[in-house]
Amino acid sequence: MKILFLGDVVGPSGCSKLMNSLLEEIKKNKIDFVIANGENAASQGVGLTKEICKDFFNCGVNVITTGNHVWDQKEIMDFIEKEERLLRPKNLFEPSPGKGFNIYKGKDGTKIGVLNLMGNVFMKKSEDVFKVSEKFLKEYKLKENYDLLIVDFHGEITSEKNAIGHFFDGKASLVVGTHTHIPTNDTRILKGGTGYQTDAGMCGDYDSVIGMNKENSINRFLKKKTTKHYPAIGEATLCGVIVECNIKTGLATNIKSYVYGNQLLNR
Repeated sequence: MKILFLGDVVGPSGCSKLMNSLLEEIKKNKIDFVIANGENAASQGVGLTKEICKDFFNCGVNVITTGNHVWDQKEIMDFIEKEERLLRPKNLFEPSPGKGFNIYKGKDGTKIGVLNLMGNVFMKKSEDVFKVSEKFLKEYKLKENYDLLIVDFHGEITSEKNAIGHFFDGKASLVVGTHTHIPTNDTRILKGGTGYQTDAGMCGDYDSVIGMNKENSINRFLKKKTTKHYPAIGEATLCGVIVECNIKTGLATNIKSYVYGNQLLNR
């Protein structure tokens, strides 16, 4: 089975590229299942809306994950309770609306678990992600509860992401980081058979500061008077990973970084 994981979709530019390109990319790359992090997809570049979720599902996304901006558009709190295909980080303090983990069925009936986690370092306060992960792995097992397990780790620092990758090695099909919006060049299969990349990058305009208008962002660093952050609106590039999985073992057999667009041609 071939799974496409897409990094944080940022603003109108990222949404437009996704909605106009994904169905053709699924066909071209023979993708069986698509997961996208949508927590920056709203027009302001933070949060997401009910309509954006529906647009994503209509253009081929099977599951939407999120992170620290999940509640920035308040309407999502009601929608996430009803929509099983939209996840929030599992280690948010309870009670929180929605779910952080769910099991979905692929076209061939394959059971695909998707787990959404959020880091603790330099992030919004949440439950200890390693303790929550440890508890999760005691309750759920690869090839017992699901055929495949995909983990979106929404975190700020590379060491924490790297550690969670090794923590899940041999117990997940793919562990991939989100949140920092820059694709890392460490795509590989870990020793236990888990596909891994520290950060998937973003689906957005890379002529920017992590998807936001670059002039406004620079002025904020210079402590000049600026407006609120707002997204860059140039042509977007889609970034993520494609992992091929062995259904019998639940582990990765091949993984490669995925880049579709003209802004990262040196890769």
